[in-house]
Amino acid sequence: MENIIKIRGARQHNLKNVDIDIPKNKLVVVTGLSGSGKSSLAFNTIYAEGQRRYVESLSAYARQFLDLMDKPDVDIIEGLSPAISIEQKNPSHNPRSIVGTVTEIYDYLRLLYARIGIAHCPKCGKKVTPQSSQQIIDDVMKLDEGTMIYILAPLIKGKIGTYEELFSRLLKDGFTRVRVDKKIYNLDETIKLDRYKKHNIDLLIDRIKVSEQAHTRIADSIETTLKQARGLVTVAVVNENKDIKEEKTYSEHYACIDCGINISEIEPRLFSFNTPHGACPDCSGIGEKSEIDPDLIVPDKTRTVNQGALQAWSEPVTTRTHRWKGAWSGYYYELITDACKRNRIPMNRPWKDLTSKQQEVLLYGDGEFEGVITNMQRRYSETESDFVRTEIFSKYMSTKTCPTCHGKRLKKEALSVLVNDKSIMDITAMSVEQAVKFFDNIKLTEKEKTISKVILKEIKARLNFLNNVGLSYLSLDRQSSTLSGGEAQRIHLATQIGSGLTGVLYVLDEPSIGLHQRDNTMLLKTLTTLRDLGNTLIVVEHDEDTMRTADYLIDLGPGAGIHGGQVVASGTPKEVMKVKNSVTAQYLNGKLSIPIPKRKKTNGKWLSIKGASQFNLKNINVDIPLGLFVCVTGVSGSGKSTLVHEILYKSLAQKFYRAKEVPGKNKGIEGLENIDKVVIVDQSPIGRTPRSNPVTYTGAFSLIRDLFAQTPQAKARGYMPGRFSFNVKGGRCENCQGDGTLQIEMQFLPDIFVKCDVCGGRRFNEETLQIKYKGKNIDEVLNMTVEESVKFFENIPKLHKILSTLNDVGLGYIKIGQSSTTLSGGEAQRIKLATELSRRSTGRTLYILDEPTTGLHFADIAKLLDVLHKLVYAGNTVLVIEHNLDVIKTADWIIDLGPEGGDGGGKVVGCGTPEKIMTIEKSYTGQFLRKLIYGKQK
Repeated sequence: MENIIKIRGARQHNLKNVDIDIPKNKLVVVTGLSGSGKSSLAFNTIYAEGQRRYVESLSAYARQFLDLMDKPDVDIIEGLSPAISIEQKNPSHNPRSIVGTVTEIYDYLRLLYARIGIAHCPKCGKKVTPQSSQQIIDDVMKLDEGTMIYILAPLIKGKIGTYEELFSRLLKDGFTRVRVDKKIYNLDETIKLDRYKKHNIDLLIDRIKVSEQAHTRIADSIETTLKQARGLVTVAVVNENKDIKEEKTYSEHYACIDCGINISEIEPRLFSFNTPHGACPDCSGIGEKSEIDPDLIVPDKTRTVNQGALQAWSEPVTTRTHRWKGAWSGYYYELITDACKRNRIPMNRPWKDLTSKQQEVLLYGDGEFEGVITNMQRRYSETESDFVRTEIFSKYMSTKTCPTCHGKRLKKEALSVLVNDKSIMDITAMSVEQAVKFFDNIKLTEKEKTISKVILKEIKARLNFLNNVGLSYLSLDRQSSTLSGGEAQRIHLATQIGSGLTGVLYVLDEPSIGLHQRDNTMLLKTLTTLRDLGNTLIVVEHDEDTMRTADYLIDLGPGAGIHGGQVVASGTPKEVMKVKNSVTAQYLNGKLSIPIPKRKKTNGKWLSIKGASQFNLKNINVDIPLGLFVCVTGVSGSGKSTLVHEILYKSLAQKFYRAKEVPGKNKGIEGLENIDKVVIVDQSPIGRTPRSNPVTYTGAFSLIRDLFAQTPQAKARGYMPGRFSFNVKGGRCENCQGDGTLQIEMQFLPDIFVKCDVCGGRRFNEETLQIKYKGKNIDEVLNMTVEESVKFFENIPKLHKILSTLNDVGLGYIKIGQSSTTLSGGEAQRIKLATELSRRSTGRTLYILDEPTTGLHFADIAKLLDVLHKLVYAGNTVLVIEHNLDVIKTADWIIDLGPEGGDGGGKVVGCGTPEKIMTIEKSYTGQFLRKLIYGKQK
């Protein structure tokens, strides 16, 4: 068989009977406009069939535990290898999942610490090492010949009591002497101890001089001592005057002699925060605890108790007296009033003017009164109702670092085991780059080197793979849920390289997302390494460098949606660039390009972030000009998301929308009065159910329902707008409850979705479908494309504006009733943008976008930039986090962070126009901008 993947008659989604031969063991890039069918070909056809064939080869029993993908709509696929998909999905939303566990580095670290880690006492910090009886005997025999020693069994350490029964028992057992508080006594004499003082008691097993002849006796005495003291033995060296010069305590176990602390057996499970053996008992290994937050209980410190300062127990009413009603005027009011009277707390004094003691009484109680926080924390732990926990208590709770483990997740015993003076969580707190340096310079004994050789090899290999895909800035304890789609995908990519598989078909979705141009080279090297191992890579990508590096390029189009689904060009990049009707080719060969607009001038108003120091930000001040298109850029891990999301957005959300998420560390934000709202436009789905669609999200559906309800036929039947909704009873088909499909469970086969046999997939009942507006029923209207609907509703101004805006952002090809679950991230983002554009602008809105070019072709980016600049021309501010140079070059103002990622970043490298950034030598962004604009570096 030829070394190709042969595809004939691919019709999945919008693919139009595609026939193509894809070379194996090559880096193949699939590109084209957003919605042209790239994912339909790469993921829904090639990967789906490869995965389906593999799973079908397993037993029926095994298949019932695996997700079996639907058989794609294709006539022939030949030459498929086992397929692995690496998509832009977060690995896990589980707070226990971290970068270290996802990459398996943490598993190797646990093994490393269990095998060569040195235990220390969690209390005093002294080294704790177990020794066998033979090791103890050998150590004692190293003393000088003739040295007088006492062999003692430590029985009591630092405890009160008279211990008369203990002395009596020891005498009966045949022992003659004890040492009490450093003094030797005969057991047949009366030993009186102060009942209320702490005492140390050692049983004197033997007094002997060290010599070869005494070896057997010393060994027997030590064995006896270990039995009596449960694994402990103290050897004291005595001088001629029978005074003790020095003494040393040995242990057969991991135990601190001084503190009396035992450490459990050092095994890998001791270092797992997912099991009770290793997890911090206070936070159960999460590192954080959700607790009632005083700042959320009393959000407005200027209010008095009478005005409802204690918001959790209050309910406002707008009256002149500012009195409070509801729960406040009943049971809780009486509790608070009584506590205030008893403690002389003025109820008409602002909260901020009460003493800390008075505030503490109201929040935590005084003995008679339980206190607001104490009461709520108790009720939260006692309730079994999820509704009560999430709807009533959660809005007054915030997540804080666990006070016991300080966010380190493990028990003290596990954290006290060290390798090169570092605990296992000290290692995970390092960035990948720092961890590489640590293990390159690790100092070990010959024995430790032998034991750890294989383990260290695996750890170093995985760290280097992460480094090579541009993730050097990530810390190993970073929660998986906080990773971007691109970061998560590159972690999976690094893991796959580490597996060393060959003959595999990898399908990747835009691995370059989130990468600065400087870091892109490392990613491309990684992809080619994976190919050179003997694998086939099919990469859905829009990055120009990736396209030019490809062995084979497939361009789909010519348009999007119903206008796409065809192979416009295929071949080597040079061959594709010669195809005249390929939009991709025209951008690659320079015939088309995204123009640089005229720079706009600031309106003179600014948002100023002071002292930003969250994560790796180095106490920086950042000024954001308002009324401009502002781009925050910098190498991966330089602090962009921390600045924009953690500090700016969370601060604004708290101010405008009373969001409970706490902003990152900063000293304040000035200029908030210059904006009236903040809108974050991300690529999250516009809805998570099949019923959510573009017209429901934009608000157009209610206008469409109103039109149908106003038709003469609907009025005659008494139909209201709700009749034309598939979300409520009345007009929808009740057989499928408005979904249009029925889900049939198939056990070890994938669930099948079939058209509803009652409504035929139309979602509404027959009576509703009889109502027509301009000759079309509600189902036919929802199946229109945006392009068609713009013409259909051209005489309805409000509706026409919403739909034409969707068309303007390049979504003319999608159906207005298309399920949100079938929309890409880029499509969802543009629907959100269109929704904002169709609203009346105040001209004082701040729009925040994170990597808006994800999933967008050159031509799509051009349309997106037109939309974003329209928002700016209306007086608003658009703030984007972006690496795409075509976006950066069109910005009015750039904030460049860096110069490196992780600890090497977090500083402002430069601010100003793109022309100014190009003059800054230490700016990587400036270097690549010069190359793009001038074609060469100065």
